[in-house]
Amino acid sequence: MIKNPETKVKNIRELKNLTQDYMASQLKLSVRAYSKIESGETQLTISRLNEISEILNVSPIEILGFNEKNIFNIQNSTGNNGYNLVNYSDKMISQYEETIAFLKEQNRVLMSIIEKMKN
Repeated sequence: MIKNPETKVKNIRELKNLTQDYMASQLKLSVRAYSKIESGETQLTISRLNEISEILNVSPIEILGFNEKNIFNIQNSTGNNGYNLVNYSDKMISQYEETIAFLKEQNRVLMSIIEKMKN
């Protein structure tokens, strides 16, 4: 039995820095309707899971098998706010690297525009 698939969806969405508003618009739902999916008020269907997995760019199996303990080692200690990074999957690292490269390029373009505006 898979426990709390809605929580797994929420955790992955947050790790990817996506908002409920973005997810809702991609699924053509209201934000409230999407929120009900993540809170478990609306049952997550296989069809909806497939749609969500496409938006999150992970397979439905990766969502259902997601375990936050693979990302964070949650402890009761006060150091590091109780969170220590443990490991990231190669796919997640690749996605972060792509995002960083994209943001660096955006920065370069914006700096170029600023320089042109100064002159």
